[in-house]
Amino acid sequence: MSAREGRPGERARRLRPSRLDIDGVLLDPATRIVVCCGSGGVGKTTTAAALALRAAEQGRTTVVLTIDPARRLAQSMGLRELDNSPRRVSGVDTAKGGELHAMMLDMKRTFDEIVAAHSTPERAEQIFANPFYQSLSSSFAGTQEYMAMEKLGQLRARDEWDLIVVDTPPSRSALDFLDAPARLGRFLDGRMLRLLLAPARAGGRAYMKVVSASFSLFTKILTRILGTDALRDLSSFVGALETMFGGFRERAQHTYRLLKTPGTAFLVVAAPEPDALREASYFVERLSEEDMPLAGLVLNRVRFSLAPGLSGERAEVAAETLEERGEHPLAAAALHVHAERAILAGRDARMRDRFATAHPDVPLAEVPALATDVHDLEGLRTVGDALGRVS
Repeated sequence: MSAREGRPGERARRLRPSRLDIDGVLLDPATRIVVCCGSGGVGKTTTAAALALRAAEQGRTTVVLTIDPARRLAQSMGLRELDNSPRRVSGVDTAKGGELHAMMLDMKRTFDEIVAAHSTPERAEQIFANPFYQSLSSSFAGTQEYMAMEKLGQLRARDEWDLIVVDTPPSRSALDFLDAPARLGRFLDGRMLRLLLAPARAGGRAYMKVVSASFSLFTKILTRILGTDALRDLSSFVGALETMFGGFRERAQHTYRLLKTPGTAFLVVAAPEPDALREASYFVERLSEEDMPLAGLVLNRVRFSLAPGLSGERAEVAAETLEERGEHPLAAAALHVHAERAILAGRDARMRDRFATAHPDVPLAEVPALATDVHDLEGLRTVGDALGRVS
């Protein structure tokens, strides 16, 4: 064995990642925003809710915002539903003075609120009635993530909570949370929409003349697809929103800067599966490129061996020996169960160590696989206790 390889015990110690101090993140008065990101199906929503509950029961006034379309957050907190306004969660231990509120982003309602706040009542009604606004505010790609940024900015500006926990959408679209403001700004500032302002200003019969002079070929194609009425609606919509363009950009840039401050902590959530950890690596690298404050990785649903001294292979051999002899069938069955669990635990540990080798500077917290889904506050406390355990 070469000196470079070192002894097995030393190599294992090097591979094992540093432990993420979750309570150090949640309870630091300087931490005001925690953003949970990760691929779908890894327990990200549950993690966000568990973190928010733990912070609240440790004395911080906390609000958790989910922009995941699934409504599991409401169910886990015992609420019939969540909406665009924070609702106080009952059943939270407030002995240390904390509170917990929860909400789910309603992107159309948030967009409506922005329009109403930054235009006259007459102009707002004109915008609300426009077919293009109705489509943009409810289904345009990136609108949900942009509105999440808007809502986060609103919550932070209100300064009513010590901590805001944000649950982002699944898969790589989670990073649309960072990209969407710039993309929507480019759309609203795009050359096509700026050209469409001309007919809105010209009005009347000048409509087709001005548009044709600006980009006749493009207009002919677009008219054939959408029709003249649709183009007129789009021009009217752009004209109505013109005075709001600067506000969109300014607020998005302010929130983006807020996410880069030391008061924000990003947590990447994953499961010990190849696809999920590949996505986690993507998030870690992207956050590093953007100079975003990454706190660490939360690894959910990790299998552990209850008898680490007995390997899966030895347990399997012992079970087969008992079966061959026809002795102790219950013991043989228990050994088979242990063997399967030990093999899975070893696999999870190898997946964890592979990630740690690729990202040695990223601290990690592990949550054991639970026997049942989390569906109430007690389940969230169990997850929070596992996250807060430092060893």
